[in-house]
Amino acid sequence: MTGPGRSTGSDAGSDPGADGEESASGGGHSVSGNSFHGPTAFQAGDHNTQHVHHHHLTHLTHAAPLATGAADPLDAVADELARVVGAQWQEEAGLRRLLEPAPLPVRWRLSERKVAGRVGGATAEGAGRARFAPLPGLAPATRGRLRDGGGLAELHAVYGGLASGRLLVVGPPAAGKTAAAVLLLLEALTHRAARATPADRARVPVPVLLSLEGWDPGEDTATDWAVDRLTRAYTLFHGRGGRSRARRLLEQGRVSLFLDGLDEVTGRLRAAMVSALEAAPFRLVLVSRAREAVLTAKKARLGGALAVELQPVRPADAAAHLLNRLPSPAPPAWRALTGHLLTAAGGETRRTGESGGSGESGEAREAGDAGDAGDAHAVGETRAGGPLAAALAGPLAIALLRDVYGDDDPVDELLDTTRFPTPAAVENHLLDHAVAAAYTRRPGRRRPRYSVRTAERTLRYVAVRLTREGTRDLRWWHLPGWTGHRPRLIAVWALCTVLCGPPGVLMAWTLYPSPVVVVLGVLAAAGGAFEISSRVAELSTPQPLSSAGRRDIFTKGTVLSGVGQWLFVGTLLVLLVPLVSGPAPPWWLWYLVTLPLGFSEVLVAGRGYGIVSGAPVLSLGAGRRYDGVRESYARPAVVDTRSVGPLQVWRHHIGLRLFLGLLTGFALALFLGPILIWAWSPVRGAMFALTAFVWTGATSCLAGNLAVATALTAVQLHHEEGTPVRLVHFLEDARRRNLLRATGPVYQFRHARLQERLARPREEPSPPGRR
Repeated sequence: MTGPGRSTGSDAGSDPGADGEESASGGGHSVSGNSFHGPTAFQAGDHNTQHVHHHHLTHLTHAAPLATGAADPLDAVADELARVVGAQWQEEAGLRRLLEPAPLPVRWRLSERKVAGRVGGATAEGAGRARFAPLPGLAPATRGRLRDGGGLAELHAVYGGLASGRLLVVGPPAAGKTAAAVLLLLEALTHRAARATPADRARVPVPVLLSLEGWDPGEDTATDWAVDRLTRAYTLFHGRGGRSRARRLLEQGRVSLFLDGLDEVTGRLRAAMVSALEAAPFRLVLVSRAREAVLTAKKARLGGALAVELQPVRPADAAAHLLNRLPSPAPPAWRALTGHLLTAAGGETRRTGESGGSGESGEAREAGDAGDAGDAHAVGETRAGGPLAAALAGPLAIALLRDVYGDDDPVDELLDTTRFPTPAAVENHLLDHAVAAAYTRRPGRRRPRYSVRTAERTLRYVAVRLTREGTRDLRWWHLPGWTGHRPRLIAVWALCTVLCGPPGVLMAWTLYPSPVVVVLGVLAAAGGAFEISSRVAELSTPQPLSSAGRRDIFTKGTVLSGVGQWLFVGTLLVLLVPLVSGPAPPWWLWYLVTLPLGFSEVLVAGRGYGIVSGAPVLSLGAGRRYDGVRESYARPAVVDTRSVGPLQVWRHHIGLRLFLGLLTGFALALFLGPILIWAWSPVRGAMFALTAFVWTGATSCLAGNLAVATALTAVQLHHEEGTPVRLVHFLEDARRRNLLRATGPVYQFRHARLQERLARPREEPSPPGRR
């Protein structure tokens, strides 16, 4: 049910959280002064998580208490974070079709499962002291307000008015839990942006949705872990003082965390996470499947938490949602299906009246108390309307139905209870055709870049790999570990030997023209190429992902330091060399050849030390002992504020690191070439410079570059498994087609059920019939 005069909902195809279930939303939202109206807000840009904006944040040192009346320096940080988070999840909601003009409504009720304590402990009514005051513009959450449940607006009122600040959202698989969390986050941002005064806005926390994947509560507190995640996810918190700003926002309760994926971690770890969250100084919304929440509560409960459970989609709501996308009058097959749902809605209404208005049978309540993961289907089987109506009680199935069947397709075949005797059979049928539907050209949709066969083969391979590893996160920089590294080692070895070897061999021949020198030169080239290929092959072991960008390397401090070192060394040579040697080169030549030293200083002082770590002379200062200098030169308060997505990280590594690698090779050539040309001969000096360029450039570009290792792996997988050569671009295309989703720099399948289905042994699904 929804609030009075307000209907909110979703198409529920998928969502950007860890659980992947879809739900509801209203039409447009306004976030930090920007209006968004459904998917049309995201038709611009180059597949970015959002457009990049540059803002100047000043005096981000120590937060002044709000009570003093002085402007808090964290206000600008919080407002900017709200803008970035809003743009990020608005785009994701648009891709998932959560904001369509006639979305599915979100409905919830207080959960009767044994997952939380007493309601009075959450509302602090009667006795007890409220841990969090109601947000400006919202009333305290009370038993009376909670009794009847509600829709998205009421859920936001609970979130903002709950005295404990702890909200637990549970439900069966495919109930729309994560999508409800996304829409609640957007509702919270809209509420924050509507506050008229900065003081009121400062009292409304910025909601941030994170996955619990990767947190070890035995090592990090909830605040420490959240600081690390914010630092990696948002460039706003990079550079000097970034972590400190993130920590102060969390410790002052100016950020609220929406935590998804509790049901994706092991039982012992779930209990430890819940226990660690007790002391968190910020508001929490915890999302989990009901079964895992019940099992976790037997070991640890989140003190003061209020548990709400999402309700199944009503047949009438499903029918209205499906009809809204069809022409008028609707095709006969669709009229038959929606008519069946409306009949089921009438039967359910009569059953609800007979059962005293509870809307649940005794069997359903027992299933709820048991916390069975299959309770969605167990409850659905008892509903009027049979398997189809029961399957369409979940937003995922409704979204899949819209994706798989076109306007003129025989969708009424799903009414055949012989072919589809259970809700699971209906859902499996839709899942089996989801990929084909996404890559079949239809009017009004962009032509697919990949064939259905290629897409099916690739996504099945990915699903099998992720399932084998026991994870839902597809980290593209881990792809080199998915196949043997020997073919890549041989390919890089041969390529570097052929491309980089001849200049060195030719240079050795000009110095000592003899067959022995040529043989030694070839062996040296092969040895150097093998060293490079070995460093590339080492990336087959999972590596941490570096997030340093151009502005982390070329900061004001690093550039000034590089210029200072260049001028100092160049001037020193200009003054000293004439005193200790004979005829000296012209003064300008010393400034030319010492320019690379200034360049290397910029890299090693600005987090680019890994790029020059293998370069002779230029690698001085690239060790860990230089970390203090790097921190002091970290990026100042001018920030490139955006959220990072998989494609952005890929482009950073494949573009910036390759460019800087080639520039490092040119720097070493510039360091050696001019002096040798002046002192020796133009030909030999140029050959030394060319040799230095190709070898240093190859080492800096290839060794340690995760994007290059991933690209080579994609070529290898293309020949071994038939996947696309441009594998990362395929993954991004699958995200745009609503088969994958992005959470930070990680891809996931739109729903765990889709990954599970694709990971099964291949069975040729029977295509939807045609008339």
